[in-house]
Amino acid sequence: MTRRCPGGDPVTAAQTAVETIQREMTVFARRARASAGRMHPELSLVSYTLLGHLEESGGCRATDLAAHYALDKSTVSRQVAALERAGLIERRQDPTDHRVQVLHLTGTGQNILAQVTRSRRAAFRDRLAGWPEDDLVRFAAYLERYNAGTPDAGAGAGAG
Repeated sequence: MTRRCPGGDPVTAAQTAVETIQREMTVFARRARASAGRMHPELSLVSYTLLGHLEESGGCRATDLAAHYALDKSTVSRQVAALERAGLIERRQDPTDHRVQVLHLTGTGQNILAQVTRSRRAAFRDRLAGWPEDDLVRFAAYLERYNAGTPDAGAGAGAG
């Protein structure tokens, strides 16, 4: 029997695939959030992500973090305050504009980020251990392609 939309039209394979992708990405996001606490009890997935960006960028302003991740400034502010209290990041004056504070990882922040990154990579390697190399390469390319797309303000509901 053909599956039908509420309006009576048949559901296409593409529609079914999009529904499956949405559902599976939601499961993925939930697992990622849950596993973050197991990797380091004081480091949420958001905190881990922010630390990773600070490492990659060599430091940036809190407003840059908010813009990059499309997060509310108050959310980033709370995360930054918690990371500062934990001694994982510090504020430094921007050498080109002394009115601006730039966030940088501390030595402790670098060490914890490296530890969590090693744990996360090991968990991914374990989970993907039985996959053929061709599947891994395709999956990586699909994720890059998906993440390179322009985010839509209302599209993320339930996915992250």
